[in-house]
Parts: sequence; C-alpha cells; structure tokens
Amino acid sequence: MAIQLNLSAIAVAGQAAWRRAKPIVLRDVVILPTLGFLGIIVLWWAVALANHELMPTPPEALIANLDYILNPFYERGPGNLGIGWLLLASLRRVLLGFLLGAVVAIPLGFLIGMSKPAMLALNPIIQIFKPVSPLAWLPIALAIFNLADPSAIFVIFITSLWPTIINTALGVSSVSKDYIDVAKVLEMPRWRQITKIILPASLPYIFTGLRISLGIAWLVIVAVEMLTGGIGIGFFVWDEWSRLNLSSVFLAVLVIGLTGLLLDWAVGKIEVLVTRRPTTVSN
Repeated sequence: MAIQLNLSAIAVAGQAAWRRAKPIVLRDVVILPTLGFLGIIVLWWAVALANHELMPTPPEALIANLDYILNPFYERGPGNLGIGWLLLASLRRVLLGFLLGAVVAIPLGFLIGMSKPAMLALNPIIQIFKPVSPLAWLPIALAIFNLADPSAIFVIFITSLWPTIINTALGVSSVSKDYIDVAKVLEMPRWRQITKIILPASLPYIFTGLRISLGIAWLVIVAVEMLTGGIGIGFFVWDEWSRLNLSSVFLAVLVIGLTGLLLDWAVGKIEVLVTRRPTTVSN
C-alpha cells in the first residue's frame, strides 16, 4: 500500500513538473526557432523584391523546385539526376574521407598526447599544414590520382585530420596524472591504462574533434565539387548558377545546411551512446 502511494505521488509530481516545463519546451523548441526561420524568409523576400530580375521570392523558388522536391531520385539520362542522388554522392565522398581521417587522426592524437618527443616532432608539422586552405590540396590530389573522385576524398581526408588530432591530444594530455600513478602502482599494463583510463576520459574531447572535422569536411566537399565537376551537390550549385537558376541554388543551400545539421546531430547521438553523458557543443 505504501509503495502504491509513493508511486502515485511520484506520478503526480511528474505530471506537475511536465505542466510547468511544457510552455518552456514549446517556446524553446518550436516558437523561437520558427520565428528565426520566418525572419530569414522575410529578409529573403525583401531582398528578392528589391532585385527581382535575378532573385526569386520564396514562393517562386518553391514552385520552380517542386520537381526536385517531389522527385529527388529521378534518373533522366546521363548526368541528369535528382538532387537526392547528388546528395548521396557527396555524402559518400565526405564519409569516406572523414572515416579515413579519423582512423589516422585518433591514434596520432594519442601518440602526441602521451609522448612529449612525439609532440615536439609532430606539432610543428600540424601547425604548418593546419592553416593551409583545403582547395590548395586539390591540385596536388589531382596530380597524384588524376581522377576527380579520389582527389575529393583525399582533400576531405587531409582537411579533417587536424581538429581530431588536436582535440584527441588535448584530451589525452588532460587525463589526471593521479589516475596514471595509481595504475602504475597497481602494475597495470600500458594497453590496459589506455583502454580503461585514458580512452574513457578522452572520449568527450575526441568526439568534439570528430564533430568539428565532419563539419569542415561537409563545407569542403561543396567547394571541391564546384572545381572538379561530375556528380555531387557542389557541382549542382555551380551548374545551376551558371544557368542563372537561383531558385535551385537556394534549394541546394537549404539541403546542404539541413544535411550538415543532421550529420552533426548523428555524431552527437553516437557520442551520447558511447560516453553516456550529455553531448558536447561543437563550434
């Protein structure tokens, strides 16, 4: 009987807390983001009306892009593909380059964070190559591979290395030395120190680096595809601009932005599952 009373009291308290929180959730999740999007649309509309010869209004852009929106995976001949296929082609390049970069960057970050000689040897290299524009790597990639697709993946690989290396090294070097000293006293093997102490403590830093790297990779692929051509969302943007079809450019911008948001959200969810703690915020 007492258990039932306690459960009833907990349920009543939970319902009361939800009633108090519901207006705040509604405001923060629905109302304020909607107002932000409406503000962007109003601004777009005003600019379009001031320059209507070139720029479409939001309703005009929606009507012009109905075929792309309703049939994103059409195939109407060589090179005439729906925007869904173009997006998948770009995502494939990004994920391949990003995953290859993560496989290289995380061990390098551990090496730098755990070894001062490795840090002194590799840090100057990182500081030299980190500021290099991603597009500066494209001619080198084209010279090596002589093909657009592997060149784009190579550029993604190179540019996604640095944030993950730096954040992983920072996480590893930030592990409390007291934990390492206790592990040494217990004669814990080095591999066990890494898997049981250093890696769990470094995971939030690693995922922050991965999220930044993935964001950079998604930014870079659009610019690379504009230059290399072929199939991809970046080439679609350039091709539609060449035809002065700004309606499709606006659609591509929206698709690129939403895809980047979903990619970051997905990595954040993986972080929560792996670390079992609230997701970190990436810049």
